[in-house]
Amino acid sequence: MKKIAVVLAGCGVYDGAEIHEATLTMLAIAQQGAEYQCFAPDMEQAHVVNHLNGEEMNEKRNVLVEAARIARGNIKALSEYSPADYDAIVFPGGFGAAKNLCTFAFDGPDCTVNKEVEDAIRATVTAEKPVGALCISPALIAKVLGDVQVTIGQDQGTADAIETLGAKHVKTTHGEIVVDEKYKVITTPCYMLDATISQIADGANNVVAKILEMLK
Repeated sequence: MKKIAVVLAGCGVYDGAEIHEATLTMLAIAQQGAEYQCFAPDMEQAHVVNHLNGEEMNEKRNVLVEAARIARGNIKALSEYSPADYDAIVFPGGFGAAKNLCTFAFDGPDCTVNKEVEDAIRATVTAEKPVGALCISPALIAKVLGDVQVTIGQDQGTADAIETLGAKHVKTTHGEIVVDEKYKVITTPCYMLDATISQIADGANNVVAKILEMLK
C-alpha cells in the first residue's frame, strides 16, 4: 500500500492548516487505497488569529501541537520525515502554509522557507517522488524549486509573486490540477478561489489520483 506524507501548518485557515483541505486530502488518500501519515514542524506559530472576528490574539501556540488536533494525535515532527519511508508528500493550504511553513504571507517573493520544510521538499524531489500542493501552498513550492509550473487559481497578485520566483503560473478553476512533469509537482487552487467544500473535495481527489497514477 502506498504511503503519503501530509504536512500540516497548524489548525485553522487564518493561522494554520485549512481544515477542509487537510481533512479532505486525508479522506481522498484513504478512499483511493493509500495510507497517510501527518507531519508538522515543531515550532511556534507566526501568530494566533481569532477565527470568529479575524483579530490577532495575544497568545502563543505550537504548529505541531495545533496540527495534532486535525490528525487526532497521530502526527510526527517534520524533522522525522524521510522520502525513503513514503511514496509522496502533500501540502494542504491555509494561511499557515504561507505564515508558518514559509513567510510568503508577510514577505511575498522575498519570503524565507522553514528549513525542515525546504529539506522535505528537496529530498522528495531528489528521490523523484511526487509533491502535491493545495491552495496557497504552491507558493512555497515555487520558492524552493524556482522553475516549476504551478497554480493558485486566478489571483493575479499572487500569480505575479509566484512568477517573480521563476515559476510558471497556470490559471485554473475549481478542481483543476496543474502537473509539472519535471519535478512531479501537482497543484490545485482550492480556497484560493471562492469555493464550496465539495469543490475542495474535487481538488483534493484529483491531486491524490494524479499522485497515485504517477506512482504506478
